[in-house]
Amino acid sequence: MIRLRQTGFSYLFLLPSFLLTAVLGLYPIGWAIWYMFFDYKGYGSASYVGLANFERLARDAQYWDSVVNTFVYAGGKLALTIPLSLALAVILNHAFRGRSLLRAVIFLPTIISSAVMAVVFYMLFNSYNGLLNQYLLKLNLIPERIDWLGPDHAMLTTILIAVWGAVGNYMLLFLAGLQNIPQDVYESASLDGASRSQQFWYLTVPMLGPVLQMVIMLAIINSLKGYESIMVLTDGGPIGKTEVMYLYVYKLFFPTPSASFTADQQFGYGSAVGFATAVIVGLVTLLYHFLSRRLNQLQ
Repeated sequence: MIRLRQTGFSYLFLLPSFLLTAVLGLYPIGWAIWYMFFDYKGYGSASYVGLANFERLARDAQYWDSVVNTFVYAGGKLALTIPLSLALAVILNHAFRGRSLLRAVIFLPTIISSAVMAVVFYMLFNSYNGLLNQYLLKLNLIPERIDWLGPDHAMLTTILIAVWGAVGNYMLLFLAGLQNIPQDVYESASLDGASRSQQFWYLTVPMLGPVLQMVIMLAIINSLKGYESIMVLTDGGPIGKTEVMYLYVYKLFFPTPSASFTADQQFGYGSAVGFATAVIVGLVTLLYHFLSRRLNQLQ
């Protein structure tokens, strides 16, 4: 009887989390799966169209351009964030004055709202009165103002801002992994004549393998899903140069006057696009998981 009562209390404590998951997670997913077979604008009646939304998706060049942009954005972010995070973690794993303060400063951007961060960087990178152009012109480092959010530089700018916002989070994970490596290993390697670079490549990196796999997995998912800062900075422009998948989905559900397509809400088509986008992210994640397991088996 006592055991049954304890089990009942356990389930009672889990009930709020279950209800939140059902209301905020399962119900919206089921709702989207249902309406992706309908022509529904969020008001009025919904008409069943079968696979018409997916046929439209297959011909939607703007969406497939956003898929390409997403992989460019994610690839650039990963290529910069992972090595930089690991390098900072290795440096900050050594004892020196001000280490704790530097750790806090680097980690701070991860707790700042993406929208707030994007507004700050917009004031920095604005081509007309942005602070960056003003300082570069005063120092005579550039002959004229650079359009950092223009067609030629917008993607690179958004990638750099994303790296600034993400590097502290992954640095912290790498730091946790480094602090679990026994120091005896490095002392033995030093006695055997191994240099610091050799210790890093042949000891640190292999022993960080599980942490590295987890960090790359998280970075892939977050990079493919990220759109908040891009929405504030460029809204997918100019001319679709920074349009990414989830921003495109967002505009279908919550269109804005600056959107490059009709301002009507398209819940039915948006649900189909969202489903396809989730499948793409899931396939990329599964592919990475499969490749990482195969590499582990080969080692």
